[in-house]
Amino acid sequence: QVQLVESGGGLVQAGESLRLSCAASRSIADCNAMGWYRQAPGRERVMVATITRGGSTHYVDSIKGRFTISRDNAKNTVYLQMNSLEPEDTAVYFCYAVTGIITSWGQGTQVTVSS
Repeated sequence: QVQLVESGGGLVQAGESLRLSCAASRSIADCNAMGWYRQAPGRERVMVATITRGGSTHYVDSIKGRFTISRDNAKNTVYLQMNSLEPEDTAVYFCYAVTGIITSWGQGTQVTVSS
């Protein structure tokens, strides 16, 4: 298992950008996949972006072209660059990591986008 700590959330206006970071407690080189989910008030947690160990990326349709996920194995960190933010992006963003059959989660970081 790996401990994950998210940072970079905050309050921004529509059209602005944020970069979320997810710092792992140990090497992420063996993590099969890492990524981000988000959960808006009153809604289920949904996948936003995933990056595999090989570097393949997958995005939910609603954020394609606006968000970019990346990973830096040397820094044990995964990033989510979020551009052109919309009020609908308001949610708590959770980082996750899959190693074998174990999925680890961070505690989340709040992103609020005002119109």
